[in-house]
Amino acid sequence: MTPPIRAGFIGGGFMATVHTRASRAARGRPTALASSTPERAKQAAHDLDVERHEPDAHALASARDLDVVHVCSPNHLHAEHALAALAAGTHVICEKPLATTAAQAARLVHAARAADRVAAVPFVYRYHPMARQARALVADGELGTVLTLDASYLQDWMLEASDDNWRARAEAGGPSRAFADIGSHLCDLIEFVTGQRIHRLTARTRTVFTSRGDHPVTNEDIAALIVELGDGALGTLLISQLAPGRKNSLTLELHGTRQSVRFEQERPEELWIGRPNGSQTVLRDPQTAAPDSARMSLLPAGHPLGYQDAFTAFVTDVYTAIRGHVPAGMPTFADGLRAARLTEAVLASARDNGAWIDTAPDTIDTAPDCAPDNAPDNKEDA
Repeated sequence: MTPPIRAGFIGGGFMATVHTRASRAARGRPTALASSTPERAKQAAHDLDVERHEPDAHALASARDLDVVHVCSPNHLHAEHALAALAAGTHVICEKPLATTAAQAARLVHAARAADRVAAVPFVYRYHPMARQARALVADGELGTVLTLDASYLQDWMLEASDDNWRARAEAGGPSRAFADIGSHLCDLIEFVTGQRIHRLTARTRTVFTSRGDHPVTNEDIAALIVELGDGALGTLLISQLAPGRKNSLTLELHGTRQSVRFEQERPEELWIGRPNGSQTVLRDPQTAAPDSARMSLLPAGHPLGYQDAFTAFVTDVYTAIRGHVPAGMPTFADGLRAARLTEAVLASARDNGAWIDTAPDTIDTAPDCAPDNAPDNKEDA
């Protein structure tokens, strides 16, 4: 039998919970965990059923009995922790944003290549079967030429001034919050489904509360963008963490010359197909789905799949890559770098009163990275 992938986790919060569940479901072996303090690591390892805890992140990163390290620490520590794991010769899954600057993200891409390690970023909305089905419809020409897109990612977990989190501190969360945290997911899905890069954008941002708790806030609550894709399609994007009633509402709607398609993350079993002479809702069914969509369908039709299932499918792909075969569509550090560059373009445009910023990719964005390549529950770990 193939031995299980031995996994280490840096962080003990919400995302570490998601990662450990996915690792176990992907037939990994949750082996070690480190957190902000040895005491927190001990408690988190117990709660998440991880075999042992380590005193700190660097002790975990240098452990010799791990195949992969899942970096789930606060944003400003991602680069440091991922570099430490790569230096130890370990494969890495690093939460997004990959780094708080594009320069740091580029350094991580180069480090992963130099180490010849699998290096992945969990842009997991790619792993909903119906997102893959939408991608297949575009690739097969079923939509015709994509003319426009309407996309949004809305949450409400920072709605009140009293809602506080380490992400609202620029020194920990980075210069961007709403866009880097959730807008990056939205842009990755747009580029993945359409097969086109965002070639330029104009953006406005808003920080509604300039202080939360006892500290000032400089990163944004809301971002609004107009984007132009490489084939000329125009799109509007709205990203907000202050949308009452919206918990995790990622929506992508594409309008082609023949028909439209709409994917909603909170209704992941469905695609809406729009036509001038009659529209319909299509339900997930691996028996009739495109091959890549069927591969993501872990259960038969009528047995709903959700976010944790998408995360499990992502981790399964990464573990498959570690064993030597890289599945199509696996998001890598290059995709994390792409997101960091888009984030900097959004901030630059907003600083310049919505100036258009070119975002065409360069060669590093499309080269492979690997070998053969919501709100957290505490203020210390993601």
